[in-house]
Amino acid sequence: MSPRSIPPLTYKVVAECSVTKARAGLMTLRHSEVNTPVFMPVGTQGTLKGILPDQLIELNCQILLGNTYHLGLRPGIETLKLAGGLHKFMGWPRAILTDSGGFQMVSLLQLAEIDEHGVNFRSPFDNSQCMLTPEHSIQIQNAIGADIMMQLDDVVKTTTTGPRVEEAMERTIRWVDRCIEAHARDDDQSLFPIVQGGLEVPLRQRCVSALMERQVRGFAVGGLSGGESKHDFWRMVDVCTGYLPRDKPRYLMGVGFAADLVVCVALGIDMFDCVFPTRTARFGCALVDSGQLNLKQPKYKMDMEPIDKDCDCSTCKRYTRSYLHHIATNESVSCSLLSIHNVAYQLRLMRIMREAIQKDEFPHFVREFMKRHFQSDPIPAWIREALAAVNIQLPADQEKKDELEEAPKAERKQEPTKSMTQPAATS
Repeated sequence: MSPRSIPPLTYKVVAECSVTKARAGLMTLRHSEVNTPVFMPVGTQGTLKGILPDQLIELNCQILLGNTYHLGLRPGIETLKLAGGLHKFMGWPRAILTDSGGFQMVSLLQLAEIDEHGVNFRSPFDNSQCMLTPEHSIQIQNAIGADIMMQLDDVVKTTTTGPRVEEAMERTIRWVDRCIEAHARDDDQSLFPIVQGGLEVPLRQRCVSALMERQVRGFAVGGLSGGESKHDFWRMVDVCTGYLPRDKPRYLMGVGFAADLVVCVALGIDMFDCVFPTRTARFGCALVDSGQLNLKQPKYKMDMEPIDKDCDCSTCKRYTRSYLHHIATNESVSCSLLSIHNVAYQLRLMRIMREAIQKDEFPHFVREFMKRHFQSDPIPAWIREALAAVNIQLPADQEKKDELEEAPKAERKQEPTKSMTQPAATS
């Protein structure tokens, strides 16, 4: 059978948790197979800061993310076409997913004007004007050659209320039809629509219902993790996964904190991306199950242990916390060494979750993970509520600890890895 006669994306659920909505799957794309749940490192402009493609392959990264808006500005469509697409341009043989540029409506709002035609951006590089329409977004993504492309959606801040939220949701539905019409490489690339609707359950339901009428191979959930409360966040995720079809992958955009990943896998999400692992590495921080280690702190000066004795990444095999403390944020190589570990941590976390789902031991994994992750802090109420919604009750002794520590907790500054807002989606 010719490769071109096979769909560019197939998805199979290989195991489902008997308690929660978590599932393990296999997504087959043109450039690689992808085991889900999966975390996708973000290479906004065709590169992950501090990590080479060969190093990502060594970490068994199966798919990464690029950004249409930024790649459309630099290097631009003509360069990407001449190179034969982003895979060849950056020397990456495995799968790529591209965001459409819609997120920049929020992150670069001061540089953009939005109407029915599209988004008129002023370039942050040379101040030139760029009209990003649904058609132009797809044209750029066709030139990039990503295995999975996102529709251009109308994105508003998650804290927005009033008629603008419904307007953006309805426009997103209209724009997906323009994206589908403009898509010139459906035999090679799969287009995902994006569920919008803010924090309003009826709008999310209407959007999912409308998008499911289109012939697409997967769905993204957008417009979250941008400043809303975590109580609203998990409920919107739960609403969307409750309506999206079982036989297609579900991608939650811009989520990457470890506790959030675990909760959202329990709620039925398959795919994630976030710049957090590489961004926090540039500040000298390493990810571990208990949160993160700020290796700039003096207490690591004489610490001859690896970041994580259970991690088999090249950084943990070769370097001590003491050495990393010595170079953290002072030497450019520290960004590379910590980024390698942090991406390895995210990928390992996803692999462990997949294995737990396949063994039908996922609830046990969740309880043990939360115990480790919040060993010195009470588990946030939103996590308890979210997990209870999918039948995971956390131990009662932890609940009592929550009550005892509630007063001092209000006075403590929350650790950035434990249920704060995700960082913006650029690397």
